[in-house]
Formats: sequence, structure tokens, C-alpha cells
Amino acid sequence: MEEIQMYLDDAREMMDKALKHLGTELLKIRAGKASPNMLDSIMIDYYGSPTPLNQTASVTTPDARTLMIKPWEKALIQEIEKAIINSDLGLNPQNDGEQVIVNIPMLTEERRQELVKQVKHEGELGKISIRNARKETNDGLKQLQKDGASEDDIKRAEDNVQALTDEYSKKVDEILHKKEEEIMTV
Repeated sequence: MEEIQMYLDDAREMMDKALKHLGTELLKIRAGKASPNMLDSIMIDYYGSPTPLNQTASVTTPDARTLMIKPWEKALIQEIEKAIINSDLGLNPQNDGEQVIVNIPMLTEERRQELVKQVKHEGELGKISIRNARKETNDGLKQLQKDGASEDDIKRAEDNVQALTDEYSKKVDEILHKKEEEIMTV
């Protein structure tokens, strides 16, 4: 029984990680408001080594439509600008010699639809991770049954895993719904 509980705990942990990862990915999808998290995926060439932007500069949001990036070294201004332009964020940075300023454009209806598709894709990836956790756990439970665990205990555990899967899939749907509303709100 103790081994069965370990598998169930592992399944919950893997599903928690899938939800956390989904949340992280959805933060990168901008909903028309400026957020320093939008730039988390940007890597800067820092003396020949790719380094996350937030480790080379401070990123602030003076208002809902502007990001201010103040590099710790002035020499990085061009690199930061280049990295933002080359990213898939569709942003147009400008620099004033001291910092990089990024104005977040209003989202068009077409762009909102694209972002909703991106959100749904991320949600599907989250659900796939949850289903993979279920499969991995069930495979482990089947192995326990081969090793002598009671068939009834295994069946109950598989039912618990399915309930967990349903619970986490529902959480994914709720997160996606909230993010879609955020994107579609003008």
C-alpha cells in the first residue's frame, strides 16, 4: 500500500509541475498590458555567452503600455535592442542612450485571435503532460500488480489517478478560460 501511495504522490507532483509550467508559459503571452515577465525568454549575447535579459538589466513598467529596460552596462543597449527585435514578441524597442523603451501596442482583433490560439496550444501541451503523468503512474501500478500487489488495490489506485487527471484537466481549462478572457478584453 505504501508503494501505491508513493505513485499517487508522484502523479500529483508531476501534474502540479505541468500546471506550474503552463502558468509560466502563459505569462509570456502578452494580453496588451506591459509586464516584465514578457521578456523572460529573451537571451542577450553577454560577452559571448547567452544570458537571460533579467540578469543583465532591470525591467520596469512605468505604465500599462511601456517597458523600461535599464541595462547595468551601457554597452548592452544595442544587444538588448537586437534581441528584442529578433524575438517572436513583435515588439519595437527604442533607446535613448541610457535605456531601452518598449511601447506595447494595442492588440488588433486578429492578433488577439492568434494569441488565443497560442493559449489553447499551451493548454493542450499542459493536458498532454498531465496525461503522460497518468500513463507513467498507471504503468508503475501495473508493475506493482505483477510484483504481487492486490488487484483491488491497484484498481482503486488507477481510479484515484483518473480522478486526479480529471481534476487537473479541469484546472487547465479554468486557467485557459481566464487567460482567453484577459486577451479578448479590449
